[in-house]
Amino acid sequence: MRISAMNVRITIQKNEVITDKIGNHRNEWSDYHSCYATTSTKTGEQEEESASQTVNKERLDFTVRYSSETAAVTPDGFRILLGERIYNIISVDDMAFKHKSLKFHAELVRR
Repeated sequence: MRISAMNVRITIQKNEVITDKIGNHRNEWSDYHSCYATTSTKTGEQEEESASQTVNKERLDFTVRYSSETAAVTPDGFRILLGERIYNIISVDDMAFKHKSLKFHAELVRR
């Protein structure tokens, strides 16, 4: 793993249930961990049809250093912020189970 290639700052957010003062529950995203990552695009174009329009799915792979914070990240309940863009985590790869780096396969959220 080349540390010099980790030149993109990302923020990992966690989905939490917040209770207000009168007892209402709601989901809210809060910052969980911020770190540097290497980004790479997925090979091959993928398209889907949505509302009679064909749109490209933008997928990125984020490679980060292994730590106790990044090891706890799962596809359910976490997402990645890259600037103003939001990416849902599809899967987490432990890179041959060596506990040196993690690769998050993510897809851009369409808003």
